[in-house]
Amino acid sequence: MIMRKVLQRVAKPVVLIAEELSPATLDALGPDFEVRNCDGADRGQLLAALAAGVDAVLVRSATKMDGEAIAAAKGLKVIARAGVGLDNVDIPAATAAGVMVVNAPTSNIVSAAELAISLLLASARWISPAHAALRNGKWARSKYTGAELFEKTLGIVGFGRIGQLVATRMQAFGMEVVAYDPYLQPARAAQLGVRLIELDELLEISDFITIHLPKTKETANLIGVEALKKVKPAVRIINAARGGVLDESALYDALTEGRVAGAGLDVYVTEPCTDSPLFQLDNVVATPHLGASTDEAQERAGIAVAVSVRKALSGELVPDAVNVKGGAIHQDIRPSLPLVEKMAQIATAIAGELPVAMEVQVRGDIAEHDSSILATSALKGALIATGAEDVTYVNTPALAQERGISSSVNTDPESPEYRSMISLHAACSDGRIVVVNGTLMGIRKVEKIIAIDEFDLDLAPTENLLFLRYADRPGIVGIVGNTLGSAKVNIAGMQVARDSAGGEALMVLTVDSGVSASVLADLKDKTGAKLIQAVNLVG
Repeated sequence: MIMRKVLQRVAKPVVLIAEELSPATLDALGPDFEVRNCDGADRGQLLAALAAGVDAVLVRSATKMDGEAIAAAKGLKVIARAGVGLDNVDIPAATAAGVMVVNAPTSNIVSAAELAISLLLASARWISPAHAALRNGKWARSKYTGAELFEKTLGIVGFGRIGQLVATRMQAFGMEVVAYDPYLQPARAAQLGVRLIELDELLEISDFITIHLPKTKETANLIGVEALKKVKPAVRIINAARGGVLDESALYDALTEGRVAGAGLDVYVTEPCTDSPLFQLDNVVATPHLGASTDEAQERAGIAVAVSVRKALSGELVPDAVNVKGGAIHQDIRPSLPLVEKMAQIATAIAGELPVAMEVQVRGDIAEHDSSILATSALKGALIATGAEDVTYVNTPALAQERGISSSVNTDPESPEYRSMISLHAACSDGRIVVVNGTLMGIRKVEKIIAIDEFDLDLAPTENLLFLRYADRPGIVGIVGNTLGSAKVNIAGMQVARDSAGGEALMVLTVDSGVSASVLADLKDKTGAKLIQAVNLVG
């Protein structure tokens, strides 16, 4: 009789595309997903598609991923917004449901900067009304005398990525650039040849002002009635950032009273906006929120979120996740995340229980960056080591709180032996502390465990590890080798460290397969080891 093996088909993760995205988005997703489509603006169609079961949903601005939609999507892991703004995503509801929210924060920065510059130039040279006059048969050269940018002062309100792109481009026009940003270090501005100043001074000295701030409680109507009393009458003001940072009513009054010479607007406090009194003024050039509306920006956004979805559904950290505790993750910190996860898995396995608290000590060069995310990495590793499933950087803090485990990070720029190193201290309920030290070696950032407790090592954290802690005496290496050989467990590498001859020793083996409980019991019986633990690292 011929036996036939029936291959069970493994279902692919389902990705729902709720709005039209570039073909490059699908290419970036690749063949590993089942792709479904719906009209996200059609509420009934969206809810039905989500209820059918999806792992990720890709949206732009028309699809409302609110609490109702998130609740309908059982099993949803990722909401990806192909763009920057997240007004259409209920982030607290997503976080409570353990759903990662990602966007493409850098996809449109060039397009947004270029549009702001376009509005500035158009305002300076009366492009819009001159064009309209010519189309109406009027040759109005004398009416539309403009202003040069050369040797004028440009004030940038908000000196983030877009503001910095605007600065470098406008310096090429011969402009002096000043900026206001309470969160930026002056050294960064100085690198770009820009002087950081207070907002009042910027308002007083600028010939052109361009706004590049998000709308928050602090920035709402920042450029309002009082601010517009401080500007030059010849100033032109550009807002291609967020509606509501510039008070539109106050701007209208300043324009009609001759206290502001002109304005360029792409964003409005209420959108869509088609009936603003500002649109009736010749000295206003306006566009309908076109900052990200280029083919290149849309393609970059689609590709970026597709890559994020791939990472998220494969269990990797997504640096652009907006609801991961710890905020933006510096590129020099990112390689340490999987290392700390593995260190926490090792510490938890050696402890034999879920620690009650963990402290991550970051030392050396990487200590200059925000490493708070490593606290979440440690929690995630400890939870995985105790068998928790579907642990992500989004739900880890809540899962850890439920289990009564906390973590913290502290930094020290001094690292005597390594350029950078990380020390994880795991405290157990009985007062024991397990210490695991690690580092990233060389240009390729190779992961190494360099010490466990007082024992120095040079250990690559591979998938299958075996730890023995025992009284140092002759014959132990042979016993371990023979026992594993009899069990058909191949040893890939072995390290032995001891505190003194005849004292306590730690043996660490990398093996090609897991070690069964019966083999562990046999080893414990033969060696008398006080600790024997197999560790199967995840990640």
